[in-house]
Amino acid sequence: MKDLKDLIDNSDMQAVLDKLENLEDEQLATELLREFNDRSAILGKLIMNLDKELTDEEWKSRCDEAKKSVDETLQKIKDL
Repeated sequence: MKDLKDLIDNSDMQAVLDKLENLEDEQLATELLREFNDRSAILGKLIMNLDKELTDEEWKSRCDEAKKSVDETLQKIKDL
């Protein structure tokens, strides 16, 4: 099982939030924040491993997919 700090990197979270806050297009900022929140929630639920029916392999695969999804959203925001 991966360590929690390996699944979520908060080191640049404040920079991302600042970027969204200062974005002139408020609608785009809202959409990206919602996307980030939705994807982070999925990852968080997986990290908490609330679905006891998942095998270790399924859990890891879903965590990896969710982490990739969060990372893609973060990159979208950074690229603005």
